[in-house]
Amino acid sequence: MAPRARIIPDPPASYPPVPGWARLPSAGEVHDDAAYFAGAALAALHPAACDAHPLGILWRQRLALTCAAVLTRQQGRPEAEAALRDYWYLTPAGGDPGPTGRLLGAFRALGDPRALRPEQWAARLPALFELAAGTALTAALEMAAHQVRGQGDAVRAAAVTALDVTRRRPDARPLAMWLADAVLAKRLGWPAPASLLSSALRPADWRALREGRAEAWIEGCHLAYARSAAASLDLYADLSRRMLRLLTVAPQLRGKEADTMVAILIREDAQPAKTGQTTSDRSSRRLFDRLVALGGARELTGRPTFRLYGL
Repeated sequence: MAPRARIIPDPPASYPPVPGWARLPSAGEVHDDAAYFAGAALAALHPAACDAHPLGILWRQRLALTCAAVLTRQQGRPEAEAALRDYWYLTPAGGDPGPTGRLLGAFRALGDPRALRPEQWAARLPALFELAAGTALTAALEMAAHQVRGQGDAVRAAAVTALDVTRRRPDARPLAMWLADAVLAKRLGWPAPASLLSSALRPADWRALREGRAEAWIEGCHLAYARSAAASLDLYADLSRRMLRLLTVAPQLRGKEADTMVAILIREDAQPAKTGQTTSDRSSRRLFDRLVALGGARELTGRPTFRLYGL
């Protein structure tokens, strides 16, 4: 019998990290250079953000998880990234992942190219963020769409968008962060946004946003995008290394759905061991255990049951 043809994805491209001179100093920040650092870091991130490799989907999901966890803390809830991941992946099909799980779903949707279509925002976003419709929300979405069409500093446009949304609807801070990243991506010509802003804001930045101090907020956004762009490119490089290891060990895997599982791990934040079209729960667990033993994947929960696996 001829051996089964293997379907192994292509490896991702590699990109140089943000150089040291373009990274914010760890001890103190020179605020006069905020726009310089933001522009340099975003320019370094640009090739990875524009890459169409499936790894970019996983990368955006990891960024969404981090941002959703930050906004969950902003709402005074205790759930961290691990809990949000559990809500998303362990909720039965058709079930409700809860308010923080739904928030994660909203930021995962930010990584979809549809997020760059301002003409759809009014129809999609109020329901996605569970916000009551009204004239203030409509005006905020129209203003965000106007920023997409503008010229000049993309980070300033993103910051102004978030500030305007928060002024009009103080209950819509997660939406404000979502729209800021969408405006930035549209201005920079990315094929889909990435969740960048929320994860890198400092307490003083959140205070400036709440108090409506425009210049302090805009400066804080420049510094936040400088930090997050550098960290996000580091994350992309780490995921690329993990993917290369997975591709190295993939030919050693056996099982009818081994190649399918490899493809899923490359484009999905996590995956539970479960019954597939031709596999049982037990065979799926064996496959994941084999992957972990070979160093091609990680178990993400540290639990003996209800485990999740990913790069």
